[in-house]
Amino acid sequence: MDDAQILARLEAVIAERRAGDPSASYVAKLNARGIGKIAQKVGEEATEVVIAALSGDKAELVGEAADLVFHLLVLLSAKGVALADVTAELQRREGVSGIAEKASRSS
Repeated sequence: MDDAQILARLEAVIAERRAGDPSASYVAKLNARGIGKIAQKVGEEATEVVIAALSGDKAELVGEAADLVFHLLVLLSAKGVALADVTAELQRREGVSGIAEKASRSS
């Protein structure tokens, strides 16, 4: 299974579980607690990625990065944003200098 397929499957599972029983599904539990809690989890996981990156432990960084991607997908789903929207934006930016792209957003 390639990277895109696993992300698509995960996105589908998250969408399926959003309205599930919060006592049986972590995704449903997060959604029941609201966008604020989901966003907080994304922030916590991002911080853990930074800590793992600074520690130099590759296995820890991989695990924390997976947690971050998962929680980001939960947040995107809760906000009605498809992963395809994010990948389309990445494709739009492909080949554009990061400096130039950022400058275009501030004007």
